[in-house]
Amino acid sequence: MAKYSHIESALIHGGIYGDPLTGAVNVPIYQTSTYEQQALGQNKGWEYSRTGNPTRAALEALIAELEHGAAGFAFASGMAALTAVLSLFSQGDKILISQNVYGGTFRVLDKVFKNFGLSYSIEDTANAETLADKITPEVKAILIETPANPLLTVTDIKAVADLTKARGIKLIADNTFMTPYLQNPIDFGADIVVHSATKYLGGHSDLVAGLAVVKEKELGEKIAFIQNATGGVLGPFDSFLLIRGIKTLGVRMDRHAQNAERAALYLKSHPAVKRVYYPGLEDAQGYAVNKRQAKNGGAMISFELTEKYDVARFFSSLRLIALAESLGGVESLACHPATMTHASFPEKIRQEIGITDGLIRLSVGIENIEDLLADLEQAIERSGE
Repeated sequence: MAKYSHIESALIHGGIYGDPLTGAVNVPIYQTSTYEQQALGQNKGWEYSRTGNPTRAALEALIAELEHGAAGFAFASGMAALTAVLSLFSQGDKILISQNVYGGTFRVLDKVFKNFGLSYSIEDTANAETLADKITPEVKAILIETPANPLLTVTDIKAVADLTKARGIKLIADNTFMTPYLQNPIDFGADIVVHSATKYLGGHSDLVAGLAVVKEKELGEKIAFIQNATGGVLGPFDSFLLIRGIKTLGVRMDRHAQNAERAALYLKSHPAVKRVYYPGLEDAQGYAVNKRQAKNGGAMISFELTEKYDVARFFSSLRLIALAESLGGVESLACHPATMTHASFPEKIRQEIGITDGLIRLSVGIENIEDLLADLEQAIERSGE
């Protein structure tokens, strides 16, 4: 009989737990680059830490278990993980991507992979019917974020997975915003899940890491080859930190989401706020789909103030909430997507997909919600002076 059946326990005891040699409850940090071999062709399972490291292996086993996949892979950043996944494809292939994705995803496709003959197009992945017409013979994968960054657009994972399965192509899902605690894309048909583990999985804004999980063993063998060949691996100390962060993911995400729901309702009812994007609101785009495939609306909110309020003054007036890139740490962060996370998008594309100059993205932390609401209130008030 299994030791546990719930994710809260898997977060702590999943993957490779502890150290059988000493009984330590934490996996040791194997801070080594190489391993002594007994003879030619004889080793203890380890040869060189780019190829494999016991601390990293424990993390990779953990994320594979949490995402219900066949294998997991740890990289030096979320972009390194995505780069390895995109390296599965060849010259002449095409990738369809969600309308609003992280700016770095757009940038690596538009400025790097395009040079090697891999093309892309930006599509409304939330509309499976129109998306089907975009799957031409050269399309080999669809890459979705749900909820997407920064407009929190929800894509029906199963609906898109049904399309990709019928056409014999891959579905890649960026699950950074939801984490495996709130959503498991593989359960709905995704072939590959990627994470910027820098965010909620690490949870403390003290490391940079990326993770990828595959549904099938054969696909895992291909990613393993790319990981070893290109070498963008996560080091043992950051692997240790990430395992430690994941242990508290459940309790943190519960508090994150609880605070976010309060903040979204507050912003929605505020006369200075023109629009709120949060999938946990009943009138939000994709609310029913998100409720079906995720535990709750998560902890990311985007919103726009009415025209009489100055966005720059709003940011400069924040006292508790930090103006900063990134998201998912215990502290609340606010950012301006048009000039920060999504500045790599040409202005014309930003306007077309709704990333306006007035859009504010809020990563809701785990502080006391009354303090957060008070900070938002005073910043909004000052921005209207």
